Amino acid sequence: MAHAATDLSFESADAVNEGPLQFLVSLPAKPVHHHQNHIRIEPDSLASGWVSLSQCHDHLDAVPSAQITFREGFVRDLRVDAFSHIKDAWIEGSSVQLRQVEPGARLCLSAQIRALRNTGNGYFNLINGPYMRKFLDGYYPMRVTLAIDYPAQILTLLDISPPVQPGLVIVEQPGAIRMEAVFEGELQTMIQFERN
Repeated sequence: MAHAATDLSFESADAVNEGPLQFLVSLPAKPVHHHQNHIRIEPDSLASGWVSLSQCHDHLDAVPSAQITFREGFVRDLRVDAFSHIKDAWIEGSSVQLRQVEPGARLCLSAQIRALRNTGNGYFNLINGPYMRKFLDGYYPMRVTLAIDYPAQILTLLDISPPVQPGLVIVEQPGAIRMEAVFEGELQTMIQFERN
């Protein structure tokens, strides 16, 4: 689900993080790519591994062309639901292709993704990412909002990685998890559940 783009907005190359994942305590002054995922785990997801995904991107980088890719064989029913300030958006295999992305661009899509893994003995992992805003060998800041709804009568939340820290907010309640992260680098999340 990585979004990589050429830097046509001429952000300073000095601002590129070339190191490991680093959470940021506050948003940069300029709007940054905001990647929003809403994942719904259904009771039958435990057997199939497939979950529902609604995804939106705000403040995409202004570029002639870009793509949002999914791992082949791990996505189905991929469709573009809405877009603005983008000349054209279409599905090509396991990716969404974008043409003439303008400042202030927004894209929303939906799909089924095979992201819930049965690790045995009643344990399940939901892995997402890596999320990144890559430029050459480095990364620009990015914001990710992740909302997960799950059947609390069937699953109990055990652990979330990475843990809460400055730049990463996690709110939990039975059946719902909300994460908000501002970072540079590559972010991958893992949420562990146990079957009740």
